[in-house]
Amino acid sequence: MTSTCTICERIKLIQAHQNPYFVYELTTGYVVLADSQYFEGYTLFLAKHHVTELHHLPAHEKLRYLEEMSIVQEACAQAFHADKMNIELLGNGDAHVHWHLFPRHNGDTPNPGPVWWTPLETIYGDDVSLDIPRLSRLKRTLSVAIEATLNAREAELQALEALTRPASHRIDSN
Repeated sequence: MTSTCTICERIKLIQAHQNPYFVYELTTGYVVLADSQYFEGYTLFLAKHHVTELHHLPAHEKLRYLEEMSIVQEACAQAFHADKMNIELLGNGDAHVHWHLFPRHNGDTPNPGPVWWTPLETIYGDDVSLDIPRLSRLKRTLSVAIEATLNAREAELQALEALTRPASHRIDSN
């Protein structure tokens, strides 16, 4: 991790058990709630390794990371009863691979469209850290949904693991 990366700094806080937004650790990344919960359940999936582009991850890790992101977005949709999920991998502000996962609900904005059409002062006007009981409830809800989704997709994950295991770790069947 680099010392100037905001996401790497947040990951260090997770590893030190000091990030209040941390929800769940997966093989390739960390699930955290976003600082703002204007869109309740707004979640981030942070790559464990500092890379600035998805294609910089080794192939086996990239495939696993994409699958795990899919699991997190499915769990997020279920946990927060989303009508639609908005999923983005941007990196213009923080050049560390991470996904923004927004559970969306019909009528959650005055005009239909991407979340970024909502004024930033509105999106970031609340601070979930000031509402610890709400933050705890959201974290618990998402964590339970991630566990359920992982259990439901266990066979799929095992098949993916077998396909993406580096050649040096495969057992020769001959």
